[in-house]
Amino acid sequence: MAGHSKWKNIKHKKAATDKLKAKKFAKLLKEITVCAKVSGGDINSNPTLRTLILKANEINMPKDNYLRAIKKGTGEIISNAYETSWYEGYGPFGIAVIVEVLSDNKNRAISEIRAAFNHNGGSIGEEGSVSWMFEKKGLINAISENFNEEELIELLSNFEIDDINIENNEFQIISSINSFNEIKNILLKNKFKIEESTIGYKAKNEINLDENQQETVLKFLENLEELDDTQNIYTNF
Repeated sequence: MAGHSKWKNIKHKKAATDKLKAKKFAKLLKEITVCAKVSGGDINSNPTLRTLILKANEINMPKDNYLRAIKKGTGEIISNAYETSWYEGYGPFGIAVIVEVLSDNKNRAISEIRAAFNHNGGSIGEEGSVSWMFEKKGLINAISENFNEEELIELLSNFEIDDINIENNEFQIISSINSFNEIKNILLKNKFKIEESTIGYKAKNEINLDENQQETVLKFLENLEELDDTQNIYTNF
């Protein structure tokens, strides 16, 4: 999503408002429900669910919340049936956008997403229309007061790292999918606080815009992010 780093994922925003926190909780709870439904509710035999629970703990989600979500997935509690879908298209000034959706009503979801694109001068494309511009990568945002960039590079020298960005004490690490979990584990062992960890799409090449264009694009991405069914947004902006 959109931000100040090469990983353009708008979800990196950490504004501490109740509304955004509730939104983050709701999205993760949907993921947990679907994961438990597909692969079971036992974290010992479902590594994806184990990763999601780790993410829930990272954002201080109450345990009762995610346990209830697991029970919804396993059928112990009746709930709506969620489906994951992906939509691709072009936003303002021709930026490429991939939107990951998790919804119990695909017709509503696509209608709202199409409206957001159209309202901002963009358009939804066919499957594969922009996804070829991206590649799947691991993203970890972590904080440490004990490491500088050089020390972090040395710590992770044996892993497949694409990029490391640093701002104050916050590190953003983009890695191969194969190294993702190992990197996260070694950071935790070295007392890093992990703010976010996810596998998503990184643009192979980026598009540069002027300041006014950036404002328009950010507003468009924020409008997409505010939709209830939106899980993640990836762009080459």
